[in-house]
Amino acid sequence: MADVQIDLSIIIINWNTRQLLLNCISSVYSTVHKATFEIIVVDNGSTDRSVEAVSAAYPGAKVIANVSNLGFAKANNLALRQMRGRYAVLLNSDTILKGGALDLMYDFMERHPEAGMCGPQLLNKYGAREASVGVFPTVLKEFGIKSFYRIFFPAVYKEHFKIRNSELKGPAVVDYIIGACMMVRKSAIDEVGMLDQDYFFCFEEIDWCLRMKTAGLPVFHLPDVEIYHFHGQSVKDINLKASAESWRSRYVYFLKNPSSFSQSSRAPLWMGFFLNVYRFSGYTLANIVTLFMIKSLRKRWILFTYLLVWHLRGRPVSMCIPRT
Repeated sequence: MADVQIDLSIIIINWNTRQLLLNCISSVYSTVHKATFEIIVVDNGSTDRSVEAVSAAYPGAKVIANVSNLGFAKANNLALRQMRGRYAVLLNSDTILKGGALDLMYDFMERHPEAGMCGPQLLNKYGAREASVGVFPTVLKEFGIKSFYRIFFPAVYKEHFKIRNSELKGPAVVDYIIGACMMVRKSAIDEVGMLDQDYFFCFEEIDWCLRMKTAGLPVFHLPDVEIYHFHGQSVKDINLKASAESWRSRYVYFLKNPSSFSQSSRAPLWMGFFLNVYRFSGYTLANIVTLFMIKSLRKRWILFTYLLVWHLRGRPVSMCIPRT
């Protein structure tokens, strides 16, 4: 049966989120009824016995057990090379599917052969809508000092920093969708390639969507399809390292995709460094004035101290999310 093609290959990357992973898989079996599917769990060296738990509870799921943390892109690519589905579904372990979610996404992709991928509306644990789409990053948006542009260059601020309303009323073409849940056509993957493994965590889905758009394969957001997303559970205990990893991914993105703002490969690095100096200085002053008595200010000061040290040390991977 290994060569029999099915509809969906549901790929779930796991790193020490055993119970969330089991809940996620349970929601797949209880909500997917129209499409045939396989589940591929890629475990990134978990130490919480996730592999044993999945094998015992769901023997029909295929498990790829890595000995170390390979990151999001590389782990997904392992499964993408083995998938049998006409569509790949990249699903975070900290998600729960609402009834019919993947069936509705599958129906949409079947009715819109021009679509490269689609994604649902994400809900937080309280059922409130959270950001599910975005516009492609710009150097100014990622590395600019917002208050400076708001005061001295209001037109630039409005273009790059103004929060856009993502409340869409029906299926819509967007720049990118959040990688917590993505349904991707296999033929589109064959055309543009798999996820870029230079990204370890963050920005890999944005890069993928950009390549889809460049190839003329639209990315759709389906606001009427909803899933729950318990955001960032796998990195909640290492938020400083995760923040450094996010910054590393920003730099990778702009080095690979230089903007019209600056073709210099070093410009984003310098702008990011000075932005962190600015934020560190501001929170240092704020904490001195308040005698370090306000917890929220102290946490922000610790964060930007860490990021500044990371920059000064040459942005080492050892200060990012652990690879082992």
